[in-house]
Amino acid sequence: MNCHEFQNELEDLVLNPAKAPSRAAQAHLSGCEPCSVELKELRATFAAMDAWTAPEPSPWFDTRVNARIRAEQKAAPAGFLERMRARLLYNTGAQFRPMMAGAMALVLMLGGAGVLTQLKSTPPARAAVVDDLQILDRNDQAIQEMDLLDDAVQDEDGTPQT
Repeated sequence: MNCHEFQNELEDLVLNPAKAPSRAAQAHLSGCEPCSVELKELRATFAAMDAWTAPEPSPWFDTRVNARIRAEQKAAPAGFLERMRARLLYNTGAQFRPMMAGAMALVLMLGGAGVLTQLKSTPPARAAVVDDLQILDRNDQAIQEMDLLDDAVQDEDGTPQT
């Protein structure tokens, strides 16, 4: 048994002192000084905690608590900012979770809409090869049109008109 495996049995040994440790745990305790010291310290701590008794409250404790409760009830309510500060400082934040989830959902939707708008507004990039081929095609068309005009200007006998 190694120290990590012994840590799993340590809880049972401390919480149930009447229960005898297993043979593997006994062998590990006899050979591992840090684990045996830890077991002794935990048993001593639990024994001290069992022997401790809580002190009795003052006989005037209830009277003072009730007087403070009445004073707080009669006091003017705190302003809005003070209530918000107290809520932020002393609450667990559970009431803000739905609001934060809604805010995150709104941010995600706005971000997605922005990305879609950007994708739709951006024209696709064209390669330089496509532009070159289009220029050559237009040049070829221009040459063909010029040849047609040249043919239309010539007579039937092949002589050009002036």
